[in-house]
Amino acid sequence: MPQRKLDVVLDSVKRLMRMGATANLVNLLQKQYPADLAQLFSELPDKERQTAFTLLAERNSRLAMEALSELGPEAGAALLRERSADEIVKLTQELPSDDAAALIDYLPEELSATVLELLQKRPAGGDVGDLLEYAEQTAGRIMNPKVFALAEDMTASEAITALQGSRDVEVVFYLYVIDARRHLVGVVSLRRLLLVSPETPLKRIMTTDLISVRAEMDQEEVARLVASYNLLAIPVVDEENKLVGVITVDDVIDVIKDEATEDIYRLAGVSSDERVFTPMRESLRKRFPWLLVNLGTAFIAAAVVGLFQHTISAWVALAVFMPIVPGMGGNAATQTLTVIVRGLALGELTWSNARKALLKEIAVGIGNGLANGIVAGLVAWLFVGQPALGLLLLAAMIVNLFVAGMAGTLIPLGLKALKIDPALASTVFITTFTDVCGFAAFLGLATMVLRMKGHTG
Repeated sequence: MPQRKLDVVLDSVKRLMRMGATANLVNLLQKQYPADLAQLFSELPDKERQTAFTLLAERNSRLAMEALSELGPEAGAALLRERSADEIVKLTQELPSDDAAALIDYLPEELSATVLELLQKRPAGGDVGDLLEYAEQTAGRIMNPKVFALAEDMTASEAITALQGSRDVEVVFYLYVIDARRHLVGVVSLRRLLLVSPETPLKRIMTTDLISVRAEMDQEEVARLVASYNLLAIPVVDEENKLVGVITVDDVIDVIKDEATEDIYRLAGVSSDERVFTPMRESLRKRFPWLLVNLGTAFIAAAVVGLFQHTISAWVALAVFMPIVPGMGGNAATQTLTVIVRGLALGELTWSNARKALLKEIAVGIGNGLANGIVAGLVAWLFVGQPALGLLLLAAMIVNLFVAGMAGTLIPLGLKALKIDPALASTVFITTFTDVCGFAAFLGLATMVLRMKGHTG
């Protein structure tokens, strides 16, 4: 929804609430799309959000729950946690199993267990519990178990009849074909099905070379496959290649959005569940530990500077330009890190081509060090009238941006090899490297220059 329209609707909702015009308020809410309602809910204060959702759920529970699903599982569960388990069970029946499972997973543990217990007693209610058995961020957790599948001996005419009678499955993009033991054996497109003669068996027109994923596969890998092969849906199989579910492109879009958000937040040392209007105390609690780690690394860099106190005393101009080298190294390393982490996330960077990427980033680092070092050196020369200081700044810049390119590539690769998310821990290591090496290079070279000039201090 455009921001201007959102503001108008938001003002109308608040005004109708103040007036107590609940009928008009519900009518207004029912005219919105689920995604727009989710955006609207996110803008409302907690109390008004709960009121709006409650009123809508009483009149149109399906629309209310679809909006809740669009809002996200954490925020959606927050609107359900004050309700009874029976109410939650009734409301989640309006959603596909995968969306319901995501919401229930964020409920308080005791309430979640009660809801799952009640769901087990309902027809098809066990699907939600089965999905929650899979590990988080796997294909099994985000798949829809209600997948439309046809027997390989079925004819095209019988398949069309079965499709017309289907009511409780996700949108059918592809027709998956299974054998008598539910092994996935092929796929048929709707177009192909409609073009063949009615008596043609599916096994004669199906494509056996199809792409599927295991239920245990990481959801990011699933998203990468869907994007790479331009799929609208992808089947999920178990260890015996039996069809257990399907993941559609709308679920993949959510995964891509969530993973991108998570990586950006982690690169900045921010918790992935923090939002713009997260309470101040909660934001403070989430950010403080990471900043404390960065404070510790800053003391390491300060200790390196402390080793060269006599050099700085003998050449005071060094103190003016000293922060430039580690600062530029940190910026260059962040650029390299962003490219490398993205390459790892998209599968573009692997161990087989890591050497090529490393050499390229080192070359870029040296090139940037040379170009920026010349500019910085000229400025320093003109500013203090000391050519030696300009050359010193140039040399230190080349060294530190070389380190930045190397560290920005090797550190995330090393963390990936150790099964640690590169986006989570790379920044603090790289900052330490570029600060320490920047100060050491600049002040170490300055010490050498002073000794050559006869300063022994």
